[in-house]
Amino acid sequence: ENCNSAALSAAALQRASTMSRYDRAITVFSPDGHLFQVEYAINAVKAGSAVVGVRGTDVVVLGVERRATAKLRETRTIRKVVQLDDHITAAFAGLTADARVLTTKARIECQSYRLTCDDAPSVEYVSRFLAKTQQRYTQRGGVRPFGVSALLAGFSPDGSPQLFQTDPAGTYSEWKANAIGGKNSKNMRELLENNWTAGLSEEEAVKLTVRTLLEVVDSGSSNMGLVIVRSDGATEVSEDEVNTLSAEIKAAEGDTSGGDTAPAEAAEEAKGDGETPMET
Repeated sequence: ENCNSAALSAAALQRASTMSRYDRAITVFSPDGHLFQVEYAINAVKAGSAVVGVRGTDVVVLGVERRATAKLRETRTIRKVVQLDDHITAAFAGLTADARVLTTKARIECQSYRLTCDDAPSVEYVSRFLAKTQQRYTQRGGVRPFGVSALLAGFSPDGSPQLFQTDPAGTYSEWKANAIGGKNSKNMRELLENNWTAGLSEEEAVKLTVRTLLEVVDSGSSNMGLVIVRSDGATEVSEDEVNTLSAEIKAAEGDTSGGDTAPAEAAEEAKGDGETPMET
C-alpha cells in the first residue's frame, strides 16, 4: 500500500512538473493539446459575475449580475454594459480592466469603419474584430490572453436582432440565448435551452432573462440589472421594474421569501451598496 501511495505521489508530481513547463509560455502547447494560459483566462471569465443575453422577436435583452461594492465607491466608474456603436451594445464577464481595453479598441474600429466605408459596422463585423483581437493575444510572447468574454447585442442590416459571443480563445459565434460568467453558468445555459422559443416577445425575453439570473442571484434590483436593446437604441430597465419582475417570478415558482419589496428608503440604501447595470 505504501508503495502504491508513493507511486501515485510521484506520478502526481511528474504531472505537476510537466504542466508547469507548459503553462509559463503562452504559445506552447502541452503534449495533450492544451494552451494553459488560455484556459486560465477562461477560468477568469467563469470567476466573474454572470451575464445573460436573450434574443426576442424585435429585441435583445442583456442581464447582468451585480456584486456588492464598497459604499464609498463611485459606482458609475465601473461599467459592465457598454455602448460600442449607436446600434451595438456589449456586456462583459471577466476582468473589468481587460474589458475596458477591448471596449476602447472596438469603439475606435467602429469609428474607423464609419469613416472608411461611410456606413455602420455590422454586429458580426465588430464581434469578429473583438475575437481577432483576443486571438492575437494568444499567439505571441510578451502578452497574456484577455480574461474576458463578451455578449454583443444589436441588429442586422435587415432589422433582425442579433446576439454574438466572443471568448478569450478568440472564437465568436451567434446565439439565440446564452449565459457567460458566474458560478452557475452551466445551469443558466440549460435553463435557457429548455425555455427559449422562437418568437419571444419583449416581455417574455425580459422575464426569461430575469429567471435565468435568479439561478445565481437573489431577487431584486440590488443584485441584477437589465438592458433592453431595441432597433432605436438601448434602455436600462428601472430598479422598480426589476424588483417587480423578480418578485413575480419568485412568486410564480412558489418562493416569495426572496422578493425584494423593500420601501423606497431601503431601495436607495441597496442602490448605494450594490452596482448599477453598467458595473462589474
